[in-house]
Amino acid sequence: MNIYLVIVLAALIGGWLLNAVTGVLNLRSLTPELPDEFKGEYDAEKYARSQEYTRAKTSFQQISGTVHMVLMVGFILLGGFNLVDNLVRSLALPELVEGLLFFGVLFLLDQIVSLPFSVYRDFVLEEKYGFNRTTPGTFVLDLLKSWLLTVVLAGALLAGIIAFFSYTGPMAWLWAWGIVTLFIVAMPTIFVTVIAPMFNRFTPLDDGELKEAINRYAGKVSFSLGGIFVVDGSRRSSHSNAYFTGLGRVKRIVLYDTLVEKHTTEELVAVLAHEVGHYRMKHVARRIALSVIQSGVMLYLISLFIGNQGLFDAFRMEQLSIYAAIMFFGLLFAPVNMVLQPCMMALSRKHEYAADAWAAETTGGDAAPMIAGLKRMSVDNLSNLTPHPLDVALNYSHPPILKRIQALRKL
Repeated sequence: MNIYLVIVLAALIGGWLLNAVTGVLNLRSLTPELPDEFKGEYDAEKYARSQEYTRAKTSFQQISGTVHMVLMVGFILLGGFNLVDNLVRSLALPELVEGLLFFGVLFLLDQIVSLPFSVYRDFVLEEKYGFNRTTPGTFVLDLLKSWLLTVVLAGALLAGIIAFFSYTGPMAWLWAWGIVTLFIVAMPTIFVTVIAPMFNRFTPLDDGELKEAINRYAGKVSFSLGGIFVVDGSRRSSHSNAYFTGLGRVKRIVLYDTLVEKHTTEELVAVLAHEVGHYRMKHVARRIALSVIQSGVMLYLISLFIGNQGLFDAFRMEQLSIYAAIMFFGLLFAPVNMVLQPCMMALSRKHEYAADAWAAETTGGDAAPMIAGLKRMSVDNLSNLTPHPLDVALNYSHPPILKRIQALRKL
């Protein structure tokens, strides 16, 4: 059997099995006994509901993952990529255009498969547990906007990569790395100025007690606020969150309106301090640097597989092409990603602990407001208080809430 096919199928099936085992272990780690840390925060009924929510999400993920895995394996074994390639080649267009159409058709097929699961997640699962506030009209409009952004942004990036590999010779990967690096570095600014405003309304934080407290904190830590905005997250969900985005002069801190409604000023300042901590400790810049390095390695490896007949045989392709080689290498790289993901998640959790410590230390050395804010967010979002360590290692970019609280109490 073709070795490349074996690697790809093993990665697909192995990844599915790992997720299935993780889901089972996660459900077994649920306990009806409320952790002492949350006594007084949860009543028995709401804690039981949070565990029902975890079970429902896990079942949904298992079914969705199984369907996607089966369809992908079938698509590969039945020569689906070759059928799509023959379809776009029949139009007799320039190779660059054929490549974009090749990816476009595959994206459309993926969306057709994913759409029913997205509808169920928002309008059945999230609705059942009181989180969904998305209307059908907003859902459709969001979907159309996301497709437009994918066509414009991903299409432009893919066009550049395919063009460089087509016309710039042996050093094509280096030229492609340049355009990918520009894309990665520019994306935070593009997100702030173009993408996010397409989906949400960002309102500068109103004058008042909260804004005054935030300004006092910013002055204390000598942090120049590019902007504090409240986003209308409640239009789509009652989940609450906050995040830091952007670079340089376009950096901004965003608070969900659901977060502002439910938390005290001290808790909100602690949450904001956590986001400032990410910036001051250069976590954002480090993540960007890692992404740039990873993209360079991948593009170099792709250059080694351009024209590899064995790789194309694995996918039952009749003709070689640069665009198909890019797609196939992405699938071949899956086992490496399975190893890299836990490493990236561990680094992210380390950054979260550091940002928590920064928040506690710079808001007066008292961790109580941060702890109270974390507890309230956890309860409001029906978070799983006892995830299995394997699930944490594979999928948690933030430490489990009890671990974060324990670390804060040690400060």
